[in-house]
Amino acid sequence: IMDLLVSEYQNRQRIKEVENSFGPSAPQLFTPGRFLKGEGPLMKQGRKKWEQKMFFLFNDILVYSSIIMNNRWHKNPKIIPLKDIMLDDMEDFDDVKHQWLICTPRKSFHVSASSDEEKKAWMQHIEACQQTLLQEPVLQTKTTYAKSWIPDRAAQKCMRCLATFTAINWRHHCRKCGFVVCNACSKGRALIEHIDPNKPLRICKACNKTEDDQTFRLRGDSSGLWDEAPSDEEAAVLQFLDVPQVQNTGMKWLNYLLLV
Repeated sequence: IMDLLVSEYQNRQRIKEVENSFGPSAPQLFTPGRFLKGEGPLMKQGRKKWEQKMFFLFNDILVYSSIIMNNRWHKNPKIIPLKDIMLDDMEDFDDVKHQWLICTPRKSFHVSASSDEEKKAWMQHIEACQQTLLQEPVLQTKTTYAKSWIPDRAAQKCMRCLATFTAINWRHHCRKCGFVVCNACSKGRALIEHIDPNKPLRICKACNKTEDDQTFRLRGDSSGLWDEAPSDEEAAVLQFLDVPQVQNTGMKWLNYLLLV
C-alpha cells in the first residue's frame, strides 16, 4: 500500500508539473483516477509543414502542445479523449518514416516518431489504455472521424477544377473530404456534426453536391426509384492523379485520404 501511495503522490506531482508548463492559462489535467502513462516529442504534420509537438499520454486522454523555451514550456494544449481516437499504421516514405495516423471526430493528423521502436511503443501504449477504458460500462456509439487534410505542398492545382494556385488564387481545404481547393470551388458551407455542430464549415463543390444528392435520395422520386450517382470524389482523384506536379508528393496523401 505504501508503494501505491508513493506512486499516486509522484503521479500527482508530475501532472501538476505538466499543468504548470502551460503557464497561467493551463488546463486542469489532474482528476482522481487519472495517471500519466508517458510523454515525449513527436513530429506532427501541419497544413504547411511537419512540426515538433510534445505529447502526453494519460490513461484516458491524449494531450499535445507546441514546444517553447528549449522544450521546457508548452502552449496551445489540445486534449483528446482516448475513446474518440482511432490509430492507423502508415508505411514509410523517403521523406517521412515511422509515421501513423491519429483519427478523431474533429480532426485527423499524421505523426512521426524518431524510430520504429518508438512508434510501436506509442501505438501499443495508446491501444492498451483504450482497452482498459473499453472494460468500463459505457454506451457504445458509432464514431465518425474527420478526414485528414492533404498538405498545401502536395497540391499545386485545385483538386476540383485544376486551376493553378497563385498569390491571389489561394489554397483552401474542404472540411469534409480534406481536398486542397480554390475559393471558387469551396464556396459551399455545411454543418458537419462531428467537427462542429454549431458552425457551418467550408466544403468543396463536390461535397456540396453530395449533400444535395443525399437530401434528394432521402426524399426519393415519384417512381419510387433511388438515384445512383457516381462518386465525385473518386472521379476527382483520378483526374488529379493525371497532373504531373502531384505524381511525387500528392499521390501518397491521396492514398491516405481514401483509406481514412
